[in-house]
Amino acid sequence: MMTLPSRKALAELPIDTRAFDLLSLTMAFVLGLHAAHLPWWLSIALALTLGWRWWQRRQRTGRVPRWLKLPLLVLLTLAVITHYGNIFGREPGAALAVGLLILKLLETESARDVRVGISFACFTLMTALLFDQGLIATVIVALGLLPALATLRALEPAQTSATLQRSLLPGLGLLAAALPLALLGFLLVPRLSSPLWGAPAPRDARTGLSDNMSPGDFTDLLVDDHPAMRVSFEGTPPPPDQRYFRAYVMWDYDGSRWKYVDIVNRTPVELQASRTVVGYQISMEPTHQYVLPMLDVPLDAPASTVLRQDRVVMADKPVNDPLAYAGRSAIQYRLQPELGIRARQRGLYLPTGFNPRTLALGQSWRQRYGVDDAAIVQAALSLFHDGGFSYTLSPAPLGRDAMDDFLFDTHEGFCEQYSSAFTVLMRAAGIPARVVTGYQGGYWNTLGNYLLVRYSDAHAWSEVWLSGRGWVRVDPTGAVRPQRVSLGAAAAADGQLPWYENGWLQSMRNHWDIVNRWWGQGVTGFDALRQRGLLTPFGIRDADTTTLGTLLAIGSMLFIAIGLGWALLRRQARDPLRAALRELERKLARKGIVRRPSEGPQHYLSRAARALPEQRGELALLMTCYLELRYAHDEPPPESLRDFQRAVRDFRAVRVVK
Repeated sequence: MMTLPSRKALAELPIDTRAFDLLSLTMAFVLGLHAAHLPWWLSIALALTLGWRWWQRRQRTGRVPRWLKLPLLVLLTLAVITHYGNIFGREPGAALAVGLLILKLLETESARDVRVGISFACFTLMTALLFDQGLIATVIVALGLLPALATLRALEPAQTSATLQRSLLPGLGLLAAALPLALLGFLLVPRLSSPLWGAPAPRDARTGLSDNMSPGDFTDLLVDDHPAMRVSFEGTPPPPDQRYFRAYVMWDYDGSRWKYVDIVNRTPVELQASRTVVGYQISMEPTHQYVLPMLDVPLDAPASTVLRQDRVVMADKPVNDPLAYAGRSAIQYRLQPELGIRARQRGLYLPTGFNPRTLALGQSWRQRYGVDDAAIVQAALSLFHDGGFSYTLSPAPLGRDAMDDFLFDTHEGFCEQYSSAFTVLMRAAGIPARVVTGYQGGYWNTLGNYLLVRYSDAHAWSEVWLSGRGWVRVDPTGAVRPQRVSLGAAAAADGQLPWYENGWLQSMRNHWDIVNRWWGQGVTGFDALRQRGLLTPFGIRDADTTTLGTLLAIGSMLFIAIGLGWALLRRQARDPLRAALRELERKLARKGIVRRPSEGPQHYLSRAARALPEQRGELALLMTCYLELRYAHDEPPPESLRDFQRAVRDFRAVRVVK
């Protein structure tokens, strides 16, 4: 009597080429997904290892010798430690996990090995969400489950060869069926108030503006198209030329670099605001810095922040996660109408030994215009407007006397060069001046009714102190390129960034931002506080863990019951093997051999064979085929099923023996 192999024996049987190819595809997908944040040399080495193993197994089956695997394992660990300094943390942990996953392929030969590899691949696939939880990244991770599911399906007995497309399609159905339960878990699984295992927040978010500035620092930032913040206004938004968002106020200058110095425990300078006050809400992306950009000039500080002396808003901790805060600002104002001696000295300081021609030009204006500070400001703006200067994102490099080189030689640059040169000229002419950095402009999204400010909208301008008016904002870049202020960064580029200035692409990016905003607010921003208020519309003001757990259990059982019922009905309604047996039963019933209600198929067909001795062999073969198709496989092989259906159609009962 033939005995079937045990489950353990089946797990140790060698896998076929198709299952190994699908497993290799799964691991290649995981490697490709992580390649962006792995060292380039490690990505190439792992890709070559994976490709070599795939080629080697097609030539000859069998595990890679241990003498080769162990050195590779040691080499991987040493490479990660050498590059990152340790194996703990998000980046080194992900690199080590991806490397171990690829090395697992070297010893994969049995069904058990494949299942272990797929489980680890799915875990490594999910770790990609530690780096990016955006909508597109989440969809890509979900699609990475398709080759994994196809690999597991290829391990089922009697699976026939199929194209890659046909192998992946069943996984789409499984993912679609899992979505309702996944949504239930997303809403009701109790959320932690801190990251799992105390894991630190990602550290590679775009930092945006810095607390120091030297001409040329903004170059990379001005071509970064990612959102920096989104601003919703209470009422009519301010006009484009008033959309300045204040971040850092920089007084200190060493001849090449401006620097912000955070002075604590100082009362904010006096602000005399008009009745025109603008209220707004800002949703800011993580920067890992303390500064919060505010519409120029803020009246007060949001909650958990401090308003510094120069009306700069600082949070009490770094912004490591998306942050929403409210603000009130004055568009028309008088800032610090009275300037003290120490502040005046600080606003006039220039290091010795730098930019002699620039200093001479500023001093000549003082001699020409006397005490008329406004005329000196206008002289500098006229110089930029009429002196042959141009706006470019790729200016010529500057030397030690950067302002001299810019004003008298290169005559080209963007906001950093113009604000720096203007501020130095003002100080040389005896007018207190300082540099302010932040954002200017943005795209008004009419569909979402908010202002989208991108990193490319980063800007630098100047403030000069004028008697009777206080600190006055002056944007010298606008004198050279007015479109930068009135129309935004894209218009100011003027053909220098075709990919960014294309109208169709801009429209698509800006409309897509609505989807990203919804995803950020509804998915990645769904925290423990919002979960506790999830049931407020149903009269439960604060849903605790017990309530959420109870609802999760009830909902899960409901979904499982619905899924099980659907599967049973589908199996019963679409069971071609059962339909073929019923056709055989009908043919036999016409000869008087009716199946009894409690009679199994084997007993029934054996009785039919005794009643039809001339067709005993044909019926025995049909019975054997049916039992094998029904009980030897999870799903009957299509070709064998078609053979059985054909045999049933060709069967003709001839005579019954009484």
